[in-house]
Amino acid sequence: MEIRIEKGQPEKYPCELLLLFSFEPPTPLEGAMERVDQEWKGFLSTLINQGDFKGELYQCRLIHTQGALSSKRALLVGLGKKEEFDLEKWRGAASKAGQFIRDSEIKQFACQINPIKDFAVEELTESFVTGLLLGTYQFNKLKTLEREKIKRIERVILLGENEEKIAQIEQGLKHGQIISDAVCMARDLANAPSNQVTPSVLADKAREIAKDQRLGVEVFDLNEAEAMGMGAFVAVAKGSQEPAKFIVLEYNQGKGMDTIALVGKGITFDSGGISIKPAEKMEQMKADMSGAAAVLGIMQAASKLQLPLHLVGIIPATENLPSGKAYKPGDVLKTLSGQTVEVISTDAEGRLILSDALTYSLRYKPKAIIDLATLTGAVVIALGDYVIGLFGNDDSLQKKIELASQKSGEKVWKLPLWDEYFDYIKSDVADFKNVGTRAAGAIIGAIFLSKFVEKTPWVHLDIAGPAFIEKERPYMPKGATGIGVRLLVQLLRDWK
Repeated sequence: MEIRIEKGQPEKYPCELLLLFSFEPPTPLEGAMERVDQEWKGFLSTLINQGDFKGELYQCRLIHTQGALSSKRALLVGLGKKEEFDLEKWRGAASKAGQFIRDSEIKQFACQINPIKDFAVEELTESFVTGLLLGTYQFNKLKTLEREKIKRIERVILLGENEEKIAQIEQGLKHGQIISDAVCMARDLANAPSNQVTPSVLADKAREIAKDQRLGVEVFDLNEAEAMGMGAFVAVAKGSQEPAKFIVLEYNQGKGMDTIALVGKGITFDSGGISIKPAEKMEQMKADMSGAAAVLGIMQAASKLQLPLHLVGIIPATENLPSGKAYKPGDVLKTLSGQTVEVISTDAEGRLILSDALTYSLRYKPKAIIDLATLTGAVVIALGDYVIGLFGNDDSLQKKIELASQKSGEKVWKLPLWDEYFDYIKSDVADFKNVGTRAAGAIIGAIFLSKFVEKTPWVHLDIAGPAFIEKERPYMPKGATGIGVRLLVQLLRDWK
């Protein structure tokens, strides 16, 4: 989709479709809607007064202008009650508008973005572009039949009345595209089958990002990881014939900036290992590397946005499969930290590979460590499919995440990490067990990880619920969502 900016007035701009937004009555018409209504001799006001368009949130009404305007059609989209408006509803409205236009097989449309409430044109443009691009995302590159029936919007024109407005729109467009591209890349990686996105492919993607954005990159193979002492990562990886990769991306190294480590779980397929999963929905375990995909997306976006931070992205990437070389329940593993872990379930492999990755991140002496992982089914039981489980050892860092959540619309909910929970993973033969009882499963996974960050401020984001969804939401089609990218990019943009 090409998005460009042109100088023009919506009521006079010739196009296939003019996109207009309106609140529910009694809020009067504003901005482009008001100007078009005046040009159309009160037609839109009459439509609203007669109840043919109510302005309800996400309501869409297509109108043929019959030559009354320079545009052939107008699409009216509702924003709901003005007092309830926020950027999340705006992103959703942009998404619903884009889906309606695409499904109507209209290839081109124009829109003018006006200030709304206390929101400036730049941030409204960024959120509009984000909602539009993420809402019209499709993963169809593997389909070969009837490709001519795939519907797409080809061109969007954002209208600016003067040079000042155009400059604001340009900034918002640039940022919206950078962030949306990163989310879509993460979605593509997690949607793709595991025979096409292997640990080696993740490593290649990291190298590609590093080359494009001039980042530092290192990729360690299994022998190198074993020589370094990554006993937990190596144990999980040995069950698969697909070569494991331990990936490190670095942005702004050696520039004296605050260092933040981002760690992403990179299990490119999770069968559960010897503790094998049920067959039902096992195919969705191709998305067990959603944390890794998010880290790649964040690193790409942060470098394109030129954020003044030293970022280290760390991805332990492997499959988790049963074989004659696979690790077993009852095995004791020595981690990179020197601590030992008794394996109770080989299906709790994510925390094992993350334990070595978290320990490795300490080499960079970060101001903060943030990990993203589809770690537990238990967090879905606790919070459902819409919310990220938030855990951590530092209140200030958690509050920053919560603020970024409010701005980005990616919801988080804080869960406790009290010392009493550690009793669940005490082992008779090692320092810890890798699982406890069924009780407090998401918390126990986080408690386990907390033992590998020492005293560094750290947050664990359990994204198992929203990482891969079966029911679409306004700008999240079914499948992989790229969750975590926008949340943490917002955190990094606001970092102080």
